[in-house]
Amino acid sequence: MSGERYQVVIVGAGLVGAAAALALGRQGLRVALVERQPPDTTFHGFQPVESRTPLVGHVPDETWDTRIYAISPASQRFLERLGAWQNLDAGRIQPVFRMDVAGDRSGALRLDAYEAGVSHLATIVEAGRLQHALWQALQADGNVVLHCPADIDSMQWGELYTRLTLADGSVLEAELVVGADGAASRIREWAGLTSTLTPYGQSGVVANFACEMPHRGTAFQWFSDGDILAWLPLSGNRLSMVWSTRTEHADELVALDAAALADKVQAAGHDRLGALRLLTPAAAFPLRLIRVDAVIAPGVALIGDAAHGVHPLAGQGVNLGFGDGEALVDVLVQHRRAHCGDVRVLQRYARERAEPVQRMQALTHGLHHLFGDDRVAWLRNAGMQVVNRLPPLKAALVREAMS
Repeated sequence: MSGERYQVVIVGAGLVGAAAALALGRQGLRVALVERQPPDTTFHGFQPVESRTPLVGHVPDETWDTRIYAISPASQRFLERLGAWQNLDAGRIQPVFRMDVAGDRSGALRLDAYEAGVSHLATIVEAGRLQHALWQALQADGNVVLHCPADIDSMQWGELYTRLTLADGSVLEAELVVGADGAASRIREWAGLTSTLTPYGQSGVVANFACEMPHRGTAFQWFSDGDILAWLPLSGNRLSMVWSTRTEHADELVALDAAALADKVQAAGHDRLGALRLLTPAAAFPLRLIRVDAVIAPGVALIGDAAHGVHPLAGQGVNLGFGDGEALVDVLVQHRRAHCGDVRVLQRYARERAEPVQRMQALTHGLHHLFGDDRVAWLRNAGMQVVNRLPPLKAALVREAMS
């Protein structure tokens, strides 16, 4: 049985997969997007895009999403070009104008947008609302055929086309299959692309709080006893916390009642924003480094968490993913006359993304070990003090984080 034929089939309609599909569709490529289930925070029970009927479901409610992202200016520009950023509620996004970093002794570092000559360092966005904005843009465009909810029963790799058979019997044929299906990517496994997972022995605890004092668009980060505590500003007097800590301690934090957790987080943050009140239940997720030996093979490419995993201390995971999507789209458009699955074309994408991904993995992995080793406490704290006294170096750090 022959199936619907596409130039690109993207598997995984999270933030990165949806953005890549939207961008490819805008460029006139024949694109399908396969997703096992609609995101819980956006739509429930909606119709496939190809039906051309309005999406059925509800807009995210007023509850604050514990999954938040610090979107870099480069990623923001990408989302603006796709028309997704404009769909966000301006009252629910928060620019970051300054970042105060404290070491475990005397070390301190301040990164300031004004001093660096830029408008802002990043923008804090809730995951569910950004997902919703991307789905709205996909629906408005109508260029991408969406199969959701849909599961892949089997894949047959061919020289020119890969054949995907879905659980409902539908068959898709693709010149290129893009794995955007997360850290436990089935596409990566089926394509035989090997990966190495290094657990950090830590978990990230996330929760949102109302704070007594205004944050004024400042993000805070503390390094102490191997822990990394980050407070990211939300609109209004609110903050989103990410506490990277030993898994045993993370379990203890999640088990605390609302008042006890708020007191613990307030004390760990040295009362910088006064009294805290829990807005959303705490949740924890394991931290790990994922290195993928190769992100492409004939007829397949990986993007986002399927292609790499980094420690969240720099908040750059999703930005790396958007960079993957944008780079892959650019390469395919530049070679639109070629077969999308041609490994010679895909190698250009792999080369372009290798250096920024390796650089970010090395940076976050190195910082994790630097602040987890008390034997070099003097070095890390002295280094922060030196950097803090060198405005040109701080400006360079800001520009790097924004790219």
